Amino acid sequence: MTGRIVAGRLVRLACSRHLADRRDGWRLRDLVWDPKAAQDAIDFFPAFLRLAEGAHAGRPFVLEPSQQFIVGSLFGWMDVDGYRRFRTAYIEEGKGNGKTPMAAGIGLYGLAADDEAASEIYAAAVTRDQAGILFRDAKRMSEASPSLRRRLEILEHGLYDATSGSIFRPLSSEARSLDGKRVHMALIDEIHEHPDGGVVDKMRLGTKGRRQPLILEITNSGYDRTSVCWAHHEYSRQVLEGLENDTWFAYVCQLDPCEAHAGGPPQENCVHCDQWTDERTWIKVNPLLGVSITHKYLREQVREAQGIPSKQAIVKRLNFCIWTETHTHWIPAEAWSACGDDASDVELLGMPCVGGVDLGQTDDFSAFLLVFALPDGRRALRCRFWLPEETVLVKTGRPYGVWRSSGHLTVTPGSATDYDQVQREILADCQRWGVRRVGYDNRFAEQMAQWLTGQGVTMVQVAQGYALNEALQYVERLVTGRWPEDGPIPVGPRPRLCHGGHPILAWMAGNAVVRHGTRGEIRLDKEKAAEKIDGIAALAMALDQDLRLSTSLSKYEHGNLLVL
Repeated sequence: MTGRIVAGRLVRLACSRHLADRRDGWRLRDLVWDPKAAQDAIDFFPAFLRLAEGAHAGRPFVLEPSQQFIVGSLFGWMDVDGYRRFRTAYIEEGKGNGKTPMAAGIGLYGLAADDEAASEIYAAAVTRDQAGILFRDAKRMSEASPSLRRRLEILEHGLYDATSGSIFRPLSSEARSLDGKRVHMALIDEIHEHPDGGVVDKMRLGTKGRRQPLILEITNSGYDRTSVCWAHHEYSRQVLEGLENDTWFAYVCQLDPCEAHAGGPPQENCVHCDQWTDERTWIKVNPLLGVSITHKYLREQVREAQGIPSKQAIVKRLNFCIWTETHTHWIPAEAWSACGDDASDVELLGMPCVGGVDLGQTDDFSAFLLVFALPDGRRALRCRFWLPEETVLVKTGRPYGVWRSSGHLTVTPGSATDYDQVQREILADCQRWGVRRVGYDNRFAEQMAQWLTGQGVTMVQVAQGYALNEALQYVERLVTGRWPEDGPIPVGPRPRLCHGGHPILAWMAGNAVVRHGTRGEIRLDKEKAAEKIDGIAALAMALDQDLRLSTSLSKYEHGNLLVL
């Protein structure tokens, strides 16, 4: 691969479709290209809109070439009746490429310059906050534009054009106000975050009385292949590859696979596939690279993603338009191995200490983790694991006998873990080390928590799922040594976790799988993990308590080490 590759395959297909329709559209399908209508829409942006944020604030909104292609296509193509051809537009680009301001500008064109009486323009989303982002761009551009400021009534939650009787409002499913609208344009931002097609369907139903409505969907890539976003992504691909639908516009930015992997995503480490780490490919998914998004920013994202395992998925999705899986293997074995330092019992005496307990059921592990805050900011661990004897005898293929002989695993008699023994040993550890508090999952450990509380141990119920995101991020930073004070491109990071090479915990760290939320948060996914991860769950609950007992959480957030 040499030089800069300007566009990916699907964008090239969008351009080829345009040129083919210019050549044969009227003859074959009654399609009309109106260059004046296209140019009028493109010219509206710099003539009437002013950018309102960042380094470009106050400047005329001059569309970049990729944006001119999108806006010109949407407003320049007509059908034989003289109304606009495209009724749905699906735009998928990397984060930071001006999709939202462009969509806001399209909405303002529909409000003030589209010759549609009583037009209704909606920035539509699942949540109020999401709908408000696009509308806020439109509002700020209106306030910054002398022409629009004179023409429009600009309110906190609405723009009104008295001349045409038109409105532009944010709209969300949270307010249950999607029904009964007469939609001229629906601008749907971040459709990859929509749990279903409800917003899109309601907006489409609202267009039935309009002459030339537009449903505009703008998004990054997602991960849920049962979502409306994936369905529209795939349909857009099919349209660009030849499926006939003259009312559907598609502009999909992607990295390209090689011929051997055609039909799927680019493969990691294939020398012929586009790689998200290769700067030469970035322009394919970031058409405004060097304008609204910088090489420096993307380099920082790539370097952080390479060092922080759970960040890779969101960087791939948002910055490089790679549809990822909902779950990924979490901690690389080499990163965990690098944390094998240990601290002696003498060093740990008197050190601030918290715990986490994850109880198994019948044949599951029960785990108890202690986290000690060392004076230099590192965190040292002590672990206990229990299994019932019958499980050790029945299960094969796992080194239970070795772990038992080495003292890393405690085996209790019978077919189920002896919780009385477990809680006695936890109490002994808490008393020995002066444990300040122990986090636990209320679903399985409530009875034990009540008993330990009665013995003087401070037990704290820990919310599970994505509520543990901050603690899991903390685990990553301890393992990788990549902390905010190292700068966006860390130099020489060193681990700050000292697990002492405990073999069961190392095995569970290798099994750990995380599921990604829509905003980059992560949670442990026991269902997708091939093997047990109880010790990692206990570690996360202990570190949750470590964070909460910090004298100042802002120190953690700004990269300073926690001191209990």
